[in-house]
Amino acid sequence: MKTKHIKTYIISGLLTSLLLVTISSCQRDFLDKNPLNAISGATFWKTESDVNMALVGVYRTLQNAVYGHRKPFLDAYSDNAYDRHSYFGFNVATQGVINSSNVNTGLYNQPYQGIAACNYFLENINGVTAVSQTLRDTYSAEIRFLRAMYYFDLVQLFGGVVVYKTGPKTAEEAKIKQSTRDEVLAFVLEDVDYAISKLPATAYSGHAVKASAQMLKARVRLFQQNWAEAATLTNEIINSKLFSIYQGGYANLFLNNTQQNNPEIIFSTKYLSPNNPQGNEGMLVEISWYGAINPYQNLVDEYEMANGKMINDPGSGYSAATPYVNRDPRLSLTIELPGQPLKNPDGSNFAHTDPLLTGFAQKKYMDLSKLPFDRTKIPVTDMNVVHMRYAEVLLAYAEAKNEATGPDASIYAALNAIRTRTGVGLPPVDEARYNAKETLREFIRHERRVELALEGHRYFDLKRWNIMAAKLSAIKNPAGQSLVFGEKNNVLPFPQSELDRNKSLVQNAGY
Repeated sequence: MKTKHIKTYIISGLLTSLLLVTISSCQRDFLDKNPLNAISGATFWKTESDVNMALVGVYRTLQNAVYGHRKPFLDAYSDNAYDRHSYFGFNVATQGVINSSNVNTGLYNQPYQGIAACNYFLENINGVTAVSQTLRDTYSAEIRFLRAMYYFDLVQLFGGVVVYKTGPKTAEEAKIKQSTRDEVLAFVLEDVDYAISKLPATAYSGHAVKASAQMLKARVRLFQQNWAEAATLTNEIINSKLFSIYQGGYANLFLNNTQQNNPEIIFSTKYLSPNNPQGNEGMLVEISWYGAINPYQNLVDEYEMANGKMINDPGSGYSAATPYVNRDPRLSLTIELPGQPLKNPDGSNFAHTDPLLTGFAQKKYMDLSKLPFDRTKIPVTDMNVVHMRYAEVLLAYAEAKNEATGPDASIYAALNAIRTRTGVGLPPVDEARYNAKETLREFIRHERRVELALEGHRYFDLKRWNIMAAKLSAIKNPAGQSLVFGEKNNVLPFPQSELDRNKSLVQNAGY
């Protein structure tokens, strides 16, 4: 097909004049195809093929930075890791220096770009009579799931934000005051409930499914501390039997050749080489070659010994002389450790372009089959970025159920399913030690930190638990400075550029 282009103008909450939405592909299974073409204008929104092209355009908004290959960098805004290049300005932010001029605008702009694309799709899909109502409902449910995810992230970052239930027709229409946090969350739940009712109850293969929406709603309920409903939602996913802990190797969850139809993955950002890979600054370069994400010693120390004891427990067997021996296997699969060099195919040691400022580098998402990396000939990667997986479902269930009713057998079973996966093989949870809500709460948080390390969850977890300040203060960056949590009431300031464009937007308190 010949390549065609149309500029579809959408006024977004960013008020960055006009958003060019490029929409591509031509099959229902577009996420398994390489995008081939962009759409035409006057004759568009007529056929199922047109709808599929539009659908891929919305999904491709997930390939932006924190929804794409840079999602792991969110852990650098926590006690997990240091971003040596400060791609998002987190190094300044963790010194408590944060204001409307230095907050990363992408954290605000990128969700709204996705929302604009979602609204454009929803405003046009029902006019395509060539597509059955059932299929239109399914497509709309996928898009409303995405819109809900974008708005929920905005709430977690900024609190109450501007809500566009439909796309503004003019720049002036877009200049409105933000809604309250609760109002935005109500809209998120409206979208996600629709998605749950219409999405197929099937395994994940690239499109959002019912479990994707259920897990998103569970995240919202955890955020709201609605423990009972969060437990119910996650238990429904568990009882569906559609997902399971992947037994083919923990590291392989994050490598493309074992991500396809993986029973643990519930939602991800999809890439496909050669025409739609991550790009020249993807994970192969930033995480692997540059070694840009440097985990802190504090995270390394969180990993248990292979016998299930913490390193400072009596009888753990931990030795400072051999600190990485007999540890939780997830440690060496998540973090590149000193004294365990990576090897190039010719047997030589792989070297990062820059020294590792904490002594550690992220190994999760590192595709060793691509070694050695060469800036003059960067290998193509289409690793998918995992947003939701079954281990998170089990962890969310354990947390919610414990908070709602206290310890029980179902909680230990959920945690043990994660700990005993093939290749990890840790002992079951010590039920005698973690037999009260308070102690089990801390163990669940520990297990969540370790299992989901460097996947972009920790920042949001620490905020919703209201322990970010305490956890950051225990960390020093490579310059020896203690970290500081500088957000006022756990929210970021709106970017000054947005305040300048939208005079109705009211800056968050304290900025």
